[in-house]
Amino acid sequence: MSQSRPVYQFNNIIVRTPSQSVVNGLRADDRGNPTFEGVKAEHDAYIAAMKDAGVKVTVLPALEAFPDSIFVEDPALVFGEGAILLRPGAETRIKETLEIEPTLRAMFDTVLELPAEGFTDGGDVLTTRESVMIGLSARTTKVGAEALQVALAKLGRKSEIVATPEGVLHFKTDCSLLDDETVLSTARLAKSGVFERFKQVIIPEGEEPAANALRVNDVVMVGSDFPRTIEMLDKLGYKVVPLQTTEIGKIDAGLSCMSLRWFSNTL
Repeated sequence: MSQSRPVYQFNNIIVRTPSQSVVNGLRADDRGNPTFEGVKAEHDAYIAAMKDAGVKVTVLPALEAFPDSIFVEDPALVFGEGAILLRPGAETRIKETLEIEPTLRAMFDTVLELPAEGFTDGGDVLTTRESVMIGLSARTTKVGAEALQVALAKLGRKSEIVATPEGVLHFKTDCSLLDDETVLSTARLAKSGVFERFKQVIIPEGEEPAANALRVNDVVMVGSDFPRTIEMLDKLGYKVVPLQTTEIGKIDAGLSCMSLRWFSNTL
């Protein structure tokens, strides 16, 4: 779907307050538990950065029964045209969709559901100007990705299914959009050829988690633990906003995971 508005232009986001149970969040690589206070501070700074970027923020209450529910991007997708309820690939997260559904139905005229087969995490979905890229991973199956393609078509969105490198949790763990023509990618994902039609900016070796950056309007939010990536993007002319991600990084998360973002013409 081609559009005149940049794909990174947003005026509305949804976030969810972290629960005390967030310290028990899922992780593939155990680097110790985060602290609740640390996660909350990072989340508060994230909300402040979003407001500074010109976005209206809807904050949902914490869900103690779901440690990973701060990561609202996985159970749903949102666009100006409507929302899609997903089926997260981790068993402990699948009911998060039911928790966010009432909010989405209140905020969107069109809310689509996926059939009860296969799994799809929002962390595997990268929206670009020409298509929505769906990465197959440990959390997103081929059946789930194909079902998402059907739903996206109903919203008038083109899509494509791509491969996520072995051992990478989510497609967007290794990439993000810098602008309509440019992606920020790890070397391992770039080598797959999935971004051949884009300009590619490659993450410096050793700072791979920085690939999960987030472009919102005029700024690129980047984890503050990655100085070489920040310097590289600054030299390329991007307006970088460093944000602490040390604590959420302990539960395999990054900046894109913590919000659902869209542009509403009715604001």
